[in-house]
Amino acid sequence: MTPGTLYLVATPIGNLDDITYRAVKILSAVDLIAAEDTRRTKILLDHYIISKPMVSYFSFNERQRTPELIERLIQGQSIAVVSDAGTPGISDPAFYLVRAAIAKSIPIVPIPGASAFISALIVSGLPTERFVFEGFLPQKKGRKTKFELLRTETRTIILYESPHRVLKTLTEIATYFGDRQVVVARELTKKFEEIVRGAVSSVIRELSGKSTRGEYVLVIEGATRLTE
Repeated sequence: MTPGTLYLVATPIGNLDDITYRAVKILSAVDLIAAEDTRRTKILLDHYIISKPMVSYFSFNERQRTPELIERLIQGQSIAVVSDAGTPGISDPAFYLVRAAIAKSIPIVPIPGASAFISALIVSGLPTERFVFEGFLPQKKGRKTKFELLRTETRTIILYESPHRVLKTLTEIATYFGDRQVVVARELTKKFEEIVRGAVSSVIRELSGKSTRGEYVLVIEGATRLTE
């Protein structure tokens, strides 16, 4: 029996129009959609009048769910994996399923599209030819060590951060890195999209008087010899 195909489908990070024709076509054609957040994915599917079975696939059930999905693929079903927003495999568990599919010689096809960290990088005004994406920093254990390691990183640094920790993280950046240039991007492609640029001290002052809501991307100037 010929196995089905595993599709990694990028979905909008905010504006529902930020999806490719190919992604809509694949989501309409597959046998099953494995979604990080089925409620958010249903909003997208309803918008494009797509009706397909869904199962949840997220950070706390990937080990239990993966064997089931692999078996479906072996039996010839096609499956699309989507995150709650953006490209699957970036700060979500899709890589776990990808590795399992590779081990079983199951075809894997990327369906490219939106990515929050790339969107933030290209509007940041900071160097884009060399960068490092660190995702979410450790909340407790290993956090200080991570900052110390990144202090001398010469490439542009990109982080994800939650609204209730963004000011804390910016303060730590000022402590470990000095008053570097940073860019804070919030709610990218959504109605209340906001991009704040400047020295980290001025960005902290500007954000301190605002309500911190939505998901954040932080883009940080890399170290120079003067800041190492």
